[in-house]
Amino acid sequence: MPEITGFDHLYLSVSNLARAEAFYDRAMAVLGFHKNRFELGVEAHVQYYNRHFGLVLRPARFANAHEPYAPGLHHVCLRVDSIDDVMSASRELRAAGIPASDAALHTAYAPDYWATHFHDPDGIHFEITNYRAERRARHDNWPLA
Repeated sequence: MPEITGFDHLYLSVSNLARAEAFYDRAMAVLGFHKNRFELGVEAHVQYYNRHFGLVLRPARFANAHEPYAPGLHHVCLRVDSIDDVMSASRELRAAGIPASDAALHTAYAPDYWATHFHDPDGIHFEITNYRAERRARHDNWPLA
């Protein structure tokens, strides 16, 4: 059976491509992503990518507001290596004009769960969390018994 090793890319439909691109240019630069543009058919797309995966913005075809508790996407969680990286991401996002929350410990999720949160112009919730002990153990001890 083939093993899924990660996400290859994530497509986000945005209500205003220019506004979203300006936001994501700032956010993704802080997080070390590169950028390119391409067209599918007649629609412009903007791609941000690092060595692990890509995030693509495409024009929305309907004018519905994002609702995280409706069926579909609730939030996007990006992982960094350490707690210090979460703190740095939070500071650097705010320095880039993106209202990210302070990095904080969330023990309700795990004893070492640190995260910062922010939203894109369409209200999509992003979270950045650290590579926690439970996740590292799962990775290092795979396959699980």
